[in-house]
Amino acid sequence: MPQITPGRLDPAALDALLDERIDWRFKAIPASLSGSSIRDARDRRLNLFRDGFLPPVTVLDEPALTHNIATMADLCARHGFAHAPHGKTTMAPQLFARQFAHGAWGQTAANASQLRIYRAFGVNRVILANELVDAAALRWLAGELDRDAGFEFWCWADTERGVELMTAALREAAPSRPVDVLIELGVPGGRTGCRDRAAALAVAEAVAASPVLRLTGVASYEGAVAGDATTDGLAAVHSHLTGLRALAVDLAERGHFAGVDQVVVTAGGSAFFDQVVDVLGAPWPDGLPVLPVLRSGAYLTHDEGFYERNSPLGARPRLDGARLRPAVRAWAQVNSRPEPRLAFITAGKRDVPYDIDLPVPELRRAGGVTAPLTGCVVTKVNDQHGFVRLGADAALAVGDWVGLGLSHPCTTFDKVPMVPMVGADGETVVDLIRTFF
Repeated sequence: MPQITPGRLDPAALDALLDERIDWRFKAIPASLSGSSIRDARDRRLNLFRDGFLPPVTVLDEPALTHNIATMADLCARHGFAHAPHGKTTMAPQLFARQFAHGAWGQTAANASQLRIYRAFGVNRVILANELVDAAALRWLAGELDRDAGFEFWCWADTERGVELMTAALREAAPSRPVDVLIELGVPGGRTGCRDRAAALAVAEAVAASPVLRLTGVASYEGAVAGDATTDGLAAVHSHLTGLRALAVDLAERGHFAGVDQVVVTAGGSAFFDQVVDVLGAPWPDGLPVLPVLRSGAYLTHDEGFYERNSPLGARPRLDGARLRPAVRAWAQVNSRPEPRLAFITAGKRDVPYDIDLPVPELRRAGGVTAPLTGCVVTKVNDQHGFVRLGADAALAVGDWVGLGLSHPCTTFDKVPMVPMVGADGETVVDLIRTFF
């Protein structure tokens, strides 16, 4: 198995984050915390329901989150994979630190703005899962590479024109070392990535000819291949990853990785990482120093919708080991009951994800007691309202709190600049997680 060392960030930058003062900018946070630092507010161990948190409020479940981090870390360790979770899911350096503490090798970013945030907190290994063609971003990157010899960076390439633009900008910036590039393999009609082997080989030749780029591996996002974990979907993903593996071997046989100590081969959203482990974790040809890197990010909080249905460690597990647990929930309040079977809650498009599934009413809190809620369905969301259809036996009154299961973590955290994290009782706030979107 390859030698995998955990990534890191700057502990001083993370500690300084806790000195930020809380004020009106942070929705749902109690007014009583205004003027307090995040550090001091966290240490007060406030109660989510009694101490002034304002619905709608999205919360993290600390025991479930810790379980998920440990579960993925164990899976990667058992299969010899490095893990560079996609930090765009949360954009929360405090959570990055927890991942690094459990052995994560790096972090994945989607664009240059996210990369700047990562670097502000000293993240030392970053895969940018896109072709980086903006001249200003490339000049800034060159400066980062010169400033910090310990900063390791990879980006993708899928067009010869992109390679031309990268080369032109970096030649002008004149970095002291080349930028490492991974050839991205895509699928027709899918997201980015070379559409076939011939295109990938042409891009590889362009990278090899560039004086400021270095070809060091291949990459893909297999989530673009299939929308769900049906038999056909899994077969399509498996076939695509087999093609990615074949591309890496082909490039090696053509001499493109000569002199490269570590060939990065990376894939992995949070729906098909079983296929990634199966295909990219198989033995590689002797002499080809492959480092397989999994980029799963949404595993961190999992969910009650898309990933619960499709994850290899969800409701229908396809891998051995512990299942992932939903670790994020939104609490809203009933603020209108204008019809016998209709309630409105204070959570809408500005507050909760709705791009894949609508939130699921799971809990009711009334009179200081939290209990399961059945027979209710969110049928629609406006900007700030959720429409809840009540079953014949469902009871909801104005003023009740409703706990909502959410689907799709990647469109959850961008709506919340500060996320309370609760302990095992579901009420005691044990941390406040700052996000940066």
